[in-house]
Amino acid sequence: MKIKLRNWQREAHNKAIDWLVARGEDRHFLINAAPGAGKTLASCAIAETLMQMGEIERVIVIAPRSEVVNQWADDFRFVTGRHMAKVTAADGDIEGLSVDVCATWAAIQDLLPELQAVCRANKTLVICDEHHHAAVEAAWGRGADGAFADGRYVLVLTGTPIRSDGAESVWLAYDDAGAIDHPEDGTYTLTYGEAVDLGYCRPVTFHRHEGKFTVDLDGQEVKVSGHEKAELPPELKRVHGLQKALDFYRLAKTPQYEKDQVTPLQDGYQATMIDWGSNKLSELRHRMPEAGGLIIAPNIQMAEYMVELLERIEGERPILVHSQMPNPNAKIRAFRNTDKRWLVSVAMVSEGVDIKRLRVLLYLPNALTELAFRQAVGRVVRTMGIDDDTRAYVVMPSFQLFEDFARRVEEEMSPAARKGGDTPKHKVCKECGHECELGAAACPVCGHEFPKAPERLKPCGDCGALNPMAAKNCHACGSSFEQAFNLTLDEALRTGAIVRGIDIEEEEVQSAEEIAPVVRGRILRSGDQRLVKIIQTLPDESWARLRTILEAN
Repeated sequence: MKIKLRNWQREAHNKAIDWLVARGEDRHFLINAAPGAGKTLASCAIAETLMQMGEIERVIVIAPRSEVVNQWADDFRFVTGRHMAKVTAADGDIEGLSVDVCATWAAIQDLLPELQAVCRANKTLVICDEHHHAAVEAAWGRGADGAFADGRYVLVLTGTPIRSDGAESVWLAYDDAGAIDHPEDGTYTLTYGEAVDLGYCRPVTFHRHEGKFTVDLDGQEVKVSGHEKAELPPELKRVHGLQKALDFYRLAKTPQYEKDQVTPLQDGYQATMIDWGSNKLSELRHRMPEAGGLIIAPNIQMAEYMVELLERIEGERPILVHSQMPNPNAKIRAFRNTDKRWLVSVAMVSEGVDIKRLRVLLYLPNALTELAFRQAVGRVVRTMGIDDDTRAYVVMPSFQLFEDFARRVEEEMSPAARKGGDTPKHKVCKECGHECELGAAACPVCGHEFPKAPERLKPCGDCGALNPMAAKNCHACGSSFEQAFNLTLDEALRTGAIVRGIDIEEEEVQSAEEIAPVVRGRILRSGDQRLVKIIQTLPDESWARLRTILEAN
């Protein structure tokens, strides 16, 4: 083997070979390892061994996006010395290429015959990167199931072994809590907590960023904050959609402009998040000069707004990437290979994208799922090596959903402890009693048609005409259903941190930040490697609490 594997990678390699070849109980092996721990290199090493044993002749990799495909090709050549070609439907006869290939999940459906031909003609190892994409009912899942039915072995990789939608996936089962259910002997697991303790990932601190808004509704003022639902006056409670419009997170991801409605507001909510993130990145760059920051924005409009804010605050224009711009992957590669401070992304820098120097994440996404949250956090926890003692920081709006996700990441709660909802997944046909899917139009057994839910309508406040719930304007008189209001940010502040499963109040965080440089400097100068190991795994924000405990004794 041409590379020296980490201990966990070597253990995973040996366990996979034993499960797939020696025991031969199942053709699927699962590697469930924290983002940044090194799943790609471990998989390439397994592939190389299987080739040397004569167990496989070809390798096919399916990865989430083009940038990750390119990373796979580079790592595969580095480990095995073999060329791996990136393929699309335009390549035609893949079998005739006679090389290992890599494609995106989105390309599977169009490559179905070609991939089938490779698996039928060769002893093939299929490496499935980020398995949660393979829902049975989705086109990608159906394509994968058909394309790789004749593959000899399947190596399934995941850094976030959960699904948020309850959908069934190909190859591996998910339990009621949304976690992968696969035999323990056919699985290697390395949790985020274990990866941090072993030095493979950086510890992460979640900073909660509260916002307190006043919304002026034509003379009526309503207060909105991250942990308090907007209380509408009685006369406004009947206004359709107003409560939803005043949701804290919706306001948090709404651009705020100066009176000219062109210039970004430098004391608005997003600006205060950026200001804190900018200061933290500057602090980190004293210890790691190439450290970078990532902003995950909910949409292109907001991303462009954040770019303008960053340039006004720092004087340097960040790199922006989104799917509507030409060649965004080249911009991501450019950011990876420079010392630019910030990358602003809309759904482009998530699963599998490896930019080791990222250390600060400003999280303001559109997707509010735990899967998306964990994938985003995985971008900033990668380590630069054994001498890297930096921390990862996530700045996120202070509201319950994100805080729950953060606590689960930090505490590494077991999947069995996550309680599923009581929402039924089936409906019973009144004619034959068969359990049918909730969305079924008719019973698949007896053909009985289920009644359609009545269309919900809303009345126009000006003319009384009924309109579909999604309508933005009345079809009869043209009046707008969207409520106009003036938004004022009363206060934006950090409200403490969540780190290693501990909730730390803001006063403690600030006290710890004051003493951290002195404590770190003294310990590093001491040369005591045991103390150095402690500060590498015990985040700065907890040091004030540690001091209080020591002083009390």
